[in-house]
Amino acid sequence: MRRLTIALAICLFAASATAETLDVQPVANGIWALEGPAEQRNAGNLGNNATFGLIETPKGAVLVDPGGTWEGAKALHAVVKTLTQQPVRYVINTGGQDHRWLGNGYWQAQGAQVIASTAAVADQEARGSMQLTMLSNLVGDGLAGTEPAYADVTFESSYTLELGGVTFELRHPASAHTPGDSFVWLPASKTVFTGDIVYVGRVLGIMAFSNSADWLEAFAAIEALKPVHLVPGHGPLTTLETAQRDTRDYIANLRDKIGAHIDEGGDIIGAPKVDQSAFAYLAQFDSLAGRNAQSVFEQMEWE
Repeated sequence: MRRLTIALAICLFAASATAETLDVQPVANGIWALEGPAEQRNAGNLGNNATFGLIETPKGAVLVDPGGTWEGAKALHAVVKTLTQQPVRYVINTGGQDHRWLGNGYWQAQGAQVIASTAAVADQEARGSMQLTMLSNLVGDGLAGTEPAYADVTFESSYTLELGGVTFELRHPASAHTPGDSFVWLPASKTVFTGDIVYVGRVLGIMAFSNSADWLEAFAAIEALKPVHLVPGHGPLTTLETAQRDTRDYIANLRDKIGAHIDEGGDIIGAPKVDQSAFAYLAQFDSLAGRNAQSVFEQMEWE
C-alpha cells in the first residue's frame, strides 16, 4: 500500500509539474494558446514541448494537438479544465511529430474524436515506433500508457468541422516540417493554429522527412488568409509579420544560399558554412543551423 501511495504521489507530481510548464495565452473570446517549454522532451514536460490550442464552444471544446504522451495529454487536460467546463469533443492532429498525436489514446478514452490528414496518419504509422523509442530514453517512466492511436476521421486536403456555431477549417496544403502538416483556421475570429508550419523565436528544424520547398507553399496558404491571431506550432501567440520573419524568411534565405552554394560546385560538407547569420537571434541557432543547411542541400541537389 505504501508503495502504491508513493507511486501515485509521483504521478500526481509529474502531472502537476507538467501542467505548470504550459503557458496559457488568451487569443480571443473562448480561444487559448497553450505554449509548452522550448526545450528537449524530458520527464518534466512529458513530451509537451510544443504549442497547443483550445477552442470553447457551447456544444463542447476542440483541442488542437493532444500532447506528446498519455501522461502529457493528462497534464494538458488539467490545464483545459481550468479554462472551460465543456468536454473536449474533438482533437485535431496537425502533423506527424510525437507531440501532435501520441496523446490521442488518452483523449479517445475520454470520448473525444480525433481528426487528422491522411498524410499525417501515414507519417505517424511510419515513424511511430522510432518516436516511442526516442521518448522512452527522454521521458522515461512518463511514457507509461502511451500507445499509438490514430485518427477517427481523416481528410486529404481539407475538412470543415462545425461545432456549437463555430466553424473550423482544417487544411493540409503541402508537406512542411512533416509530410502531413495541417493548419486550423477559424474564420469568424481570423485565428489560425499553424502546427509545425510556423516556428517563432527559435530555429525551425528541417529534417530528412521535411520538405523545404513545399514548406514555403504551406506557409503561403496561411499568408493568404491574413490572420489577425496566429498561434504557431512552437513559440507564443504571435503575428503574421513575426511568423514571416522567423519561418518564411529563414527557409527562403537558406534555400537561396544553398542554391548558390550548389551552383558554385559546393558540396554537403561545406553546406553548414553558408551565411545564416541574419537569423542568429533565434534560439537553438547554433545547434540547428548547420544541420538544416545539410538537409536543404540534400533536397535541393535533386530538385
